[in-house]
Amino acid sequence: MKKNTFLQTSSQTVGPFFAYGLAAQQYQYDFPSLVSGDLRKKDLLGQKINVKGQVIDGNDTPIHDALVEIWQADPNGNYNTNPNGKFFGFGRMGTGSGDFVGFNFKTYKPGITAPNSAPHINITVFARGMLNHLFSRIYFSDEEEENKKDLLLNEIDTSLRSRLIAEKENENEYRFDIYLQGDKETVFFDV
Repeated sequence: MKKNTFLQTSSQTVGPFFAYGLAAQQYQYDFPSLVSGDLRKKDLLGQKINVKGQVIDGNDTPIHDALVEIWQADPNGNYNTNPNGKFFGFGRMGTGSGDFVGFNFKTYKPGITAPNSAPHINITVFARGMLNHLFSRIYFSDEEEENKKDLLLNEIDTSLRSRLIAEKENENEYRFDIYLQGDKETVFFDV
């Protein structure tokens, strides 16, 4: 009787597959992407911001073949599930299609979604060798008072909270590096 040999499938690791199907235009494939890293398709009243960073492995090396997705509220604190609405709030970028090994989302600063919530962006990270994607949040360093009110952020040990806060680099730009392992590992949520 012949023994069955099961091989690894694309659903078991992110591998190199995501670029072709999920960020096609960014990687110069000649078919359209459903979403991109530019969430500012329509003009809204609100602060235009860029959120940039890198996905970094346990050796402190930026990963060039990761994928980052974001989901956020609009400047008024509303989530929109209609891709044809004023602000869809969902973006996706690979980390290695240019000179900068990282991501740079062009978006609007999100509003407060509830009285006990600070402005934040939800993130999902896919990378090689990971069997499951990771979930986290990005909060903003210039929202100190609102951050103190956020229920989820305040459930995190005080020594780890800074790992969820994007640092403001200039008027409209924030930096948030995602560490997959090591002493600076980003706080990930079991969703």
